[in-house]
Amino acid sequence: MLRIVKDNAKSIHSPSKEVTLPLAKEDKALLDEMIAYLRDSQDPKAREENPKLREGIGLAAPQVGVNRRMLVIYYPINEERTEFIQYELVNPKIVVNSLKKCFLAGGEGCLSVDEPHPGKVYRDFRIQVKAYNALIGENVLIKAEGYDAIVLQHEIDHLDGILFYDHIDPKDPEKEIPGSIAIG
Repeated sequence: MLRIVKDNAKSIHSPSKEVTLPLAKEDKALLDEMIAYLRDSQDPKAREENPKLREGIGLAAPQVGVNRRMLVIYYPINEERTEFIQYELVNPKIVVNSLKKCFLAGGEGCLSVDEPHPGKVYRDFRIQVKAYNALIGENVLIKAEGYDAIVLQHEIDHLDGILFYDHIDPKDPEKEIPGSIAIG
């Protein structure tokens, strides 16, 4: 099982290197292992068998000790858990973003962060991301808004050595941005 790098490690705060395409077998294997980790983390039986396994929906390569611009996202989009958002993204880049801001009403969390960090983490409400999606083997343009946009921005931040709590205003953690949208 993958070992999650915690936020006290210097490497998690360092920018990641671009990945050369076509994708090397080792990089594809790591992406597959990362998405399998997320699937397991969302399985109550797997978490019962391994109490150290925390539930997650996104994972960036720096979180498993590899400072390369790769990330995975996996989570259900319906109650029945029959449809999922799932990506294995390589060299993702936000190419369009909105002026409108949003934030998760309950705050953000992270597999690499054990301590709570209360406060509003403002993100762009709408984004477009260009990347190579190794799950389907082609370049993609992802248009996301709201929750989906927050998840993508959180994981892309990891590739730049940024953690969610770096976005919280230290002087006023609950600071209001007029017109921003609370998600969830």
